[in-house]
Amino acid sequence: MRSRCRHFAALTFIIPLTLCSAALAEPVFRAGAYAMDISPRHFPVLVNGGFLESSADQVNDPVYAKCLVLDDGSVQVAVAVVDSCMLPRDLLDAAKRMAHDQTGIPPERMLISATHTHSAPSAMGALGCPADADYVEFLPDRIAAGIERAFQDLRPARLGWGSVKAREHTRCRRWILRSDKCRADPFGAVNVRATMHPGYQNPDFIGPSGPVDPELSVLSIQTPEGRPLALLANYSMHYFGASPVSADYFGRFAVKLKRLLGAEGADPAFVAMMSQGTSGDQQWMDYGQPEKNPGLEVYAGALALAAFEACRKIEHRDWAPLDMAEAKLTLRRREPDEARLAWARRLISSMQAAKPKNIPEVYALEQVFLHDDPVRELKLQALRLGDLGIAAIPDEVFALTGLKIKAQSPFPATFVIELANGSEGYIPPPEQHQLGGYTTWPARTAALEAEAEPRIVETVLALLEKVSRRPRRPAPFVPTAASQAILNSKPAAYFPLDEWGGATAFDRSGLDNHGAFEPGLAFYLEGAPLPEQDALGRAVHFAGGRLKAAIPDFPESYSVEMWFWNGFPNEARVVAGYLFSRGPGGAAGAPGEHLGIGGTGTSPGRLFLFNGNQRGQTLVGKTEIKPRTWHHVALAREGKKVRLHLDGGLEPEIAGELEAGASPPSSQLFFGGRSDNYANFEGKIDDAAVYPRALIPQEIAAHHQARASHRP
Repeated sequence: MRSRCRHFAALTFIIPLTLCSAALAEPVFRAGAYAMDISPRHFPVLVNGGFLESSADQVNDPVYAKCLVLDDGSVQVAVAVVDSCMLPRDLLDAAKRMAHDQTGIPPERMLISATHTHSAPSAMGALGCPADADYVEFLPDRIAAGIERAFQDLRPARLGWGSVKAREHTRCRRWILRSDKCRADPFGAVNVRATMHPGYQNPDFIGPSGPVDPELSVLSIQTPEGRPLALLANYSMHYFGASPVSADYFGRFAVKLKRLLGAEGADPAFVAMMSQGTSGDQQWMDYGQPEKNPGLEVYAGALALAAFEACRKIEHRDWAPLDMAEAKLTLRRREPDEARLAWARRLISSMQAAKPKNIPEVYALEQVFLHDDPVRELKLQALRLGDLGIAAIPDEVFALTGLKIKAQSPFPATFVIELANGSEGYIPPPEQHQLGGYTTWPARTAALEAEAEPRIVETVLALLEKVSRRPRRPAPFVPTAASQAILNSKPAAYFPLDEWGGATAFDRSGLDNHGAFEPGLAFYLEGAPLPEQDALGRAVHFAGGRLKAAIPDFPESYSVEMWFWNGFPNEARVVAGYLFSRGPGGAAGAPGEHLGIGGTGTSPGRLFLFNGNQRGQTLVGKTEIKPRTWHHVALAREGKKVRLHLDGGLEPEIAGELEAGASPPSSQLFFGGRSDNYANFEGKIDDAAVYPRALIPQEIAAHHQARASHRP
């Protein structure tokens, strides 16, 4: 009971009963919701979401601005989810001013986001499609009117939140190309190592460039009697695909969830809204498997069923505190240099039509836009509803960024709404810029500086700290049974390779022999399977870069082990890829010793150990390693004797004598490539460790068994 009354034994005055009753009264939580139809009235209407301009001449299903107003008795906030591909900040600022005039809610306590349906009228110019002027004039007033209607419908309510994992409904759509299959960008440079929509089981591609966020989060609002009033869902899936004008899966999800909750025909009308999560690199297709299209209706129904299951587990409460904070962040765009700007202007001057007709012409025009408007101000927000935190970002955000925010948030439960309060394009994590592709090409859709993502993450976490009044959570290393087995053997350096990004490969041995990541990597990919139920290991994908480490006085007798997943064909080059190298970096002739996977030059698919060009000796294994499979390898050297064990076998895969390739032995170690950058590995590495002694076969087998046994 939040009571301000206190009873005293002796009083010199009498407190009026009405005042005490008012003080004793609990704050009442109230909510109001309204779905405002924002379907266009005039046709044809422009539709953006593609590289070039397109239009629609009918409404296939309505598009809405779904509005929710919440009031904890002292703070009021408004949330609106709009069926639109993108919404510019100036349009939303205008809508907020109108809504403020009608409700009194401060604009900084309003969160308005776009669902990112690619089948809605164009409210913002993007790539080759301008905004539809009539629709832009029509939309702000409709959004504001929807917020006002929700405000007018405020009534006592209960609230609760929860989430479920919906892993099978979203995937990473951005995949990494083989180094020999790089593609050209719109400016003519052959530098694309990652791009979206690779096609199903395309052999030119190795694997996803980022992780998946499978969490489907829900905020449920009920009447005091338990009838559904509103639901705000959040999921990281770009869009499904529908004929315009359409709300895509976001609209069908709402219709199907209303039916599952038994809220059809309810009074007041139930409003379900699906907000866009961190889906900049997410879509429903599983490109690692044969094509399978469930269809829009089935897909939306599956997500609605998942949200319904989450709702059944929610414990609603009568009241929760609200708070909201907003910050502005100024970032630069990646402007064209003089040469690119000159190229763009030449191409524009040669265009026969006023509208671009191909991708180079689109990006030529975009360079002029960036040159003329090189600085942007972003609005970032955090919203508190009890122990639930909601972050809002005006960009297309990669799933990895959302996972970073959730892991560090001070709230027990957090979700992130993207394309909120504006639209400033994709914000790839910095390392993704090295891989190139559409989501990095400078344009209004992806223009912000390469370090924008960490700056945005830091600002959002600070806002979440502010509204929660708690510090963010650290991201400690949590040992598993597999990592503990490694640590028990006292490594000189242990790299779990579970970083979110950055330049440092953290050594978890306790000896602080940290390594350094080179450009050309992707982080937080699915690693080798773990025996723990529902556990998911993490790995680094090597796409040209290496992990470098230097361990002073590292002895001649030593061991190295790792889990690896090779994505490069064994027959595509002389060496499929080097997993590990010990030798002076960049030295001619690669003195040292190098563990690789054979290609056309040395027994395709078999592990081999090579001691440099000067020695020229090679030991080759017996087993062919098939690409795209996880394996454990451990190399032990004791004097001239070497043993290599594959997948925990007590009998060595390779055993023999091999002269040291460098004298004295080098302290420089490389994972994911050779010391001279020849035939670097293309695939994933997980749980890499080095030891200042030769591990015995039983230890190696135990390390493998700790991770490989009882896989889920």
